[in-house]
Amino acid sequence: MEDRRQFLCGVVEGFYGRPWSMDQRKVLFQWMQRWGLNTYLYGPKDDLKHRLLWREVYSPEEEGQLQTLILEAESRGLRFVYALSPGQDIVFSSSCDLTLLKRKLRQVSDLGCQAFAILFDDIDHSMCQADREAFASFAHAQVTVTNEIYRFLGEPPVFLFCPTEYCGSLCSPSISKSPYLQTVGEDLLPNITVIWTGSKVISRKLSVECLAEVESVLQRPPLIWDNLHANDYDSRRLFLGPFKGREPQLRSHLRGLLLNPNCEFEANYIPLHTLGSWYRAGKEEVKDEECEFCPDRALSAALHDWMEELNQPLQAGRQSSRSDHRGSFPTSRCKTPDRSDGPSTFRGSHSVAKLPVFPLNSSSPPSSPTKDKGESDGREGGRRKSNHSSQFSQQLPGSRSAASMGGCRGQRTQGRGPCSGKGLLSESQVRLLVGLHYLPHEHGPAAQKLLQDLTWLKTNCHLVSSNSKKVAPQKVDEWRGRASTFLSLCEDIAQLHCSVVGGNNRAVLYDLYPYVWDLRNMALVAKAFICWLDGRVLSDSSTLTSWRNCFHWCGKTTGADLLGVDSEPWVFKGGVSGEVQMLLPIGSSSELFTHPPPLFPTSRLYNIRPYHSKDKAELYRMVRQLHLRTQGGVQESTTAHPDVIGDRCLGPCLALCPEYSFILEDELGVCGCVLGILDVRSFAKRCQASWIPAMRDKYPPKPNGAHPTTQDLIQLMEEDQGEYPDSLLYHFPSQLRLDALPELVDISVSRTLLTALLTALKANGSQGVFCEVQPTDRQRLEFLTKLGFLEILRGEARSREGVVLGRLL
Repeated sequence: MEDRRQFLCGVVEGFYGRPWSMDQRKVLFQWMQRWGLNTYLYGPKDDLKHRLLWREVYSPEEEGQLQTLILEAESRGLRFVYALSPGQDIVFSSSCDLTLLKRKLRQVSDLGCQAFAILFDDIDHSMCQADREAFASFAHAQVTVTNEIYRFLGEPPVFLFCPTEYCGSLCSPSISKSPYLQTVGEDLLPNITVIWTGSKVISRKLSVECLAEVESVLQRPPLIWDNLHANDYDSRRLFLGPFKGREPQLRSHLRGLLLNPNCEFEANYIPLHTLGSWYRAGKEEVKDEECEFCPDRALSAALHDWMEELNQPLQAGRQSSRSDHRGSFPTSRCKTPDRSDGPSTFRGSHSVAKLPVFPLNSSSPPSSPTKDKGESDGREGGRRKSNHSSQFSQQLPGSRSAASMGGCRGQRTQGRGPCSGKGLLSESQVRLLVGLHYLPHEHGPAAQKLLQDLTWLKTNCHLVSSNSKKVAPQKVDEWRGRASTFLSLCEDIAQLHCSVVGGNNRAVLYDLYPYVWDLRNMALVAKAFICWLDGRVLSDSSTLTSWRNCFHWCGKTTGADLLGVDSEPWVFKGGVSGEVQMLLPIGSSSELFTHPPPLFPTSRLYNIRPYHSKDKAELYRMVRQLHLRTQGGVQESTTAHPDVIGDRCLGPCLALCPEYSFILEDELGVCGCVLGILDVRSFAKRCQASWIPAMRDKYPPKPNGAHPTTQDLIQLMEEDQGEYPDSLLYHFPSQLRLDALPELVDISVSRTLLTALLTALKANGSQGVFCEVQPTDRQRLEFLTKLGFLEILRGEARSREGVVLGRLL
């Protein structure tokens, strides 16, 4: 009787995607014991023998691993609940299927399991002909089979049933009038507990009032399967915030509450720690202020404990040793290496497939960050240190010192460059991490500040436009002061990424890296965009575009507005990254933002900013070295005229439209750039009028005919401008030039650099952009194709060999 009265509080491993490993589950059991939780439900959707192949019994090896897990849970004082999901293809009237179901559960029972669950979630309501003839309704079929299995197992004290209508939004026509729930309440044996998720699949709040109706219909208190921290429906979202929105007084109206958390195991420390605080608060006899559950206080306590965990030298996957050993028994049967493309756990929508960060074998993740050899070789020796810190970030009036805004704040004085070697995550960084990945219906303080500032700066950018009418200086100072705060937060995000990659805890890196990496890239674009706005954006008086219309095109509504109180979180994809994306002029172009993370993380600290005139010499040197490497030696023309390559590749854009040039730099200085032309027609005219004559003066013909290669320079520069048909320029008026695009280990940095330029072009009215690439440059062709560029013109139709790729903005 005590087992039937105990409040079940703990964890359900019930998500879609790669199941946790045996080592991770053992750590989970340690956490649960430490925090006073008592129940673990095993039901990973991608264990094929849990759901798709539910009829098949476990092999002897799998039996041994499952039994080990059951015994481990018992040794920690936890109740192990084994769940089976036969609903996709079971024939309820088939004696054969019923026999197979009993055989499977008897096998698990013989291993020592004493608690079970039958799940009929996320399935079609229809029945086959035989079932329609045997049962009055779908609910009658489920209840009949469940009751028989319950009796077959000897009426265990804990037996759970998940209905197909498992939340208020799935009930037809309503909770109180649902024939399905009425049948379950009336015919399901009284000691079988019914699972419920609340008013929604992912409920913002659970209160006594909202549960009273379902308790009445089911004729028993339900058990909450809580999806508050589940993230298997969105590959860009992670939830590190505290357990909240559930009154501790719910305990007296529930059989239990099990949290279905993040797919990424290491992301669940705070959710489970705070769940334990909630559970203990509900158990306290003395109800004083100290005993009452406070999410913020629980979060602070969890953060304090997590700090120690984060800085432990742990291997990826929580491996007990570096030797190659087997993980979880269902892992080998997992149909996908990570999240499946099926419907998400207790969801009405489909999840987004998640690509793995590392190879899937347990020993594959690197024990330390890569040395970025491919990035540094061939350029570190020739590049100067960026001690002139203003080059590492643009300093706005009223901002912090340029040195403090460079992303390497306070570390150079400690005798090492930023992000070199292993380091400790600071408490402020961990709070930032949590604030940026908070809860499905609520952003943390850092995310709120990031989105509010970006929205305000975007809305008021006319104050600093290049062709605005006279604006009060205090208004300009206000914009620039707020921009400085925004840039500082973006730099903190970049430094957080750097610290996670360079930290001791590889287990945390393995699980959190895709999210930190995604947000880092988004912050790089947003930071470059805000820097670019000051003095470069065109106001509404521009003949090319209307700034207001530009942002109307990309959408003014933020994700929080779209969600609303009554919406499920998957209505708006992407979390904070997605909302920042949609605040950018090209935010609707998802192919620019959604890419798999690099196989091996890099700890380099990058910055993207608009071009300054003082960058010219470094860019010329860089493009000259790149040219010499590709040509295989020093050419006579470059010796006599060191600016030849720079003037040809970069000069026209830097001289005539520098506002559409963006610089990429790391700790060592400038390492790449991308150039743009807003209006190719007017640019070509300006070249002929000013740039070409200036080059004729700079490179006059030699009377003795020396250096003949320079004699053709002017002709080559004229050819470089090209002649493009009006039909092309009508749809694609702007042009990209990638002569100094860097080759990096993390290709996403180059992609982010290009995205920053496309954002600026779109903001000032461009509706399309093209780029000319040599047909033999397969790497660059592939790079542009993945960013949504399509071939629109080939050399056969022109006097030039290049392939023209274009995309609309």
